[in-house]
Amino acid sequence: MKYCLVCTSILWGILAVAAPLWSAAEEPDDPFQEQRHRMVDRDVAGSDVWGARTPVEDERVLEAMRVVPRHEFVPEQIRAQAYADRPLPIGYGQTISQPYIVGYMTELLDVEEDAVVLEIGTGSGYQAAILSPLAKEVYSIEIIDELEARARGVLEKLAYDNVKTKAGDGYHGWPEHAPYDSIIVTAAASHIPPPLVEQLKPGGRMVIPVGPPGQVQHLMIVEKDEEGNIQQRNIMPVRFVPLTRAQE
Repeated sequence: MKYCLVCTSILWGILAVAAPLWSAAEEPDDPFQEQRHRMVDRDVAGSDVWGARTPVEDERVLEAMRVVPRHEFVPEQIRAQAYADRPLPIGYGQTISQPYIVGYMTELLDVEEDAVVLEIGTGSGYQAAILSPLAKEVYSIEIIDELEARARGVLEKLAYDNVKTKAGDGYHGWPEHAPYDSIIVTAAASHIPPPLVEQLKPGGRMVIPVGPPGQVQHLMIVEKDEEGNIQQRNIMPVRFVPLTRAQE
């Protein structure tokens, strides 16, 4: 459930679960390998043409993006565009986010290798795949049943065994596996959902876009200290599709 346009503008860390993907992504006959590396070097680790956006510098994040086959997560008819630095439609009015914003939000999340991560908005499954080699466990919720089933199929095919998905209303989180070291929300909420704050572990961090639909929103970092106190930081303006809720 992703769409984002930024308005202003490691190897050692990859876990064993990503080993099959590393081999597949780096095969000499991989037709997308060169495009994938160019995407990371130019669009994620590089600044934009105006130098207005902050390059992603976390080598673990960059290496994950060099390995994960983004083309597997977009519809076959637009795979030729998979490595362009822009969002792409994935059906049901949703998109896969532009590579830069995926990398930047992942870097802001600051995931450690023993972390348990919650993602709200599975969408194509690409963000969960990027998180997979960085974390111990990834739980991802998608409200559109068909998208959840499709993403789960791709993630299983590519052997992202530490990623679990389910269909449901992400506003309420996934309390069965809480607390979470990190929470990432990939659609704009009108406010920071209290259930997600509650499920965030002391010392944990949430990255979430907040604001009204169809207007400029703000990418926020929400942190909970060891005493349970909450601090919020406004990082930059963004534009996401709204966080979809179940009909009450």
